[in-house]
Amino acid sequence: MVLGGVRSGKSAFAESKIATLSEGPILYVATGVAVDDEMTERIRLHRKSRPQEWSTLEEPTKLAEKLAPMLTGAGAPGAVIIDSMDVWVANLLMENQSENKHPLEEIVTTEAEQLLKLVVDSPQAFVFVSSEVGLSLVPTEPLGRHFQDLLGKINQRIAAAATEVFLVVAGLPTKIKSND
Repeated sequence: MVLGGVRSGKSAFAESKIATLSEGPILYVATGVAVDDEMTERIRLHRKSRPQEWSTLEEPTKLAEKLAPMLTGAGAPGAVIIDSMDVWVANLLMENQSENKHPLEEIVTTEAEQLLKLVVDSPQAFVFVSSEVGLSLVPTEPLGRHFQDLLGKINQRIAAAATEVFLVVAGLPTKIKSND
């Protein structure tokens, strides 16, 4: 797992890390959605930075459902990078907006648990990329607080299951967990 702030260099580090985890094909799972010009440009730059031999799955919400059939068979990847969990959680929240925190939490937690089960049960190496929200201000809006709470919980769950966790600050990765 690779955590960091916005524009911290976490994606670049995760991409270099995933390349060392498998000699086989790499699948890049992108969760971003081009909702405006700025996001369209971010997606364009991310696509441009990836090696052309990597396969890409662009999926904003149903990660486990769309990823599962791609992990078996002759064309299965040797490693998978999922970039990013924070955008994925935001997509789920926007798709399932509600004033009631509990249905949102249930939807996001269920999707996250399905994804983690898939990851644990598969032979591929995985690298998750996510923003670290524990260092930021508490949002003033309820949806922002729901996002921060849910992403914090999901990051903790992924980090607990991960063999390595890195925090990237200003392009500098620091290993904060290792199961060596």
